[in-house]
Amino acid sequence: MKKIIIISISVLILIYAVVVIIKKVNWNSNHFIGEKIDSLNGVNVYYNGGVGNSTGRNLTDDGYNLGMKYQCVEFIKRYYYQYLKHKMPDSYGNAVDFYDKMVEDGKVNEKRNLIQFSNPSKEKPKENDIIIYNKSLFNPYGHVAIISKVEENSIEIIQQNPGPFASSREHIKLQNLNNQWFLDNNRILGRLAKKN
Repeated sequence: MKKIIIISISVLILIYAVVVIIKKVNWNSNHFIGEKIDSLNGVNVYYNGGVGNSTGRNLTDDGYNLGMKYQCVEFIKRYYYQYLKHKMPDSYGNAVDFYDKMVEDGKVNEKRNLIQFSNPSKEKPKENDIIIYNKSLFNPYGHVAIISKVEENSIEIIQQNPGPFASSREHIKLQNLNNQWFLDNNRILGRLAKKN
């Protein structure tokens, strides 16, 4: 029995190590890390290779932390800083940390100094809102993206670091159910938006 447990633990450790290594490797030879692959309102989206890759912290000239280069958080914070002239009071944290479960729909998320909306929400999504995805089995950090377009039955998002073969743009179905706006993706926790 002890031998089976040791073998099982060894296999799990090996699988974990392989997943970590795979997430750091650039499997797509059509792009190089740091390559501009898209932009929104003059703010560039850069290719990151494997989703676990990190090439150092990106700080603004005035010392504001934008995050780890080419990760999803770095793009949304850089977008808000450059295009919307917004600095978050708490400039650290993983993507999933951007959603505060204690904040009610339509109230201020103090750590980000932004209005937080749940999914579903009474408020319709708008361009420039930040979409916050929950963590998953192979992604304990969550994910964030920016709404680049709102249409009648869908939104378009722009994202950095969706994976080596994934697109920087994606469409998500939008529904109005019982006067609540629902983004049809079970990993979406909610949104953040700049105060009017």
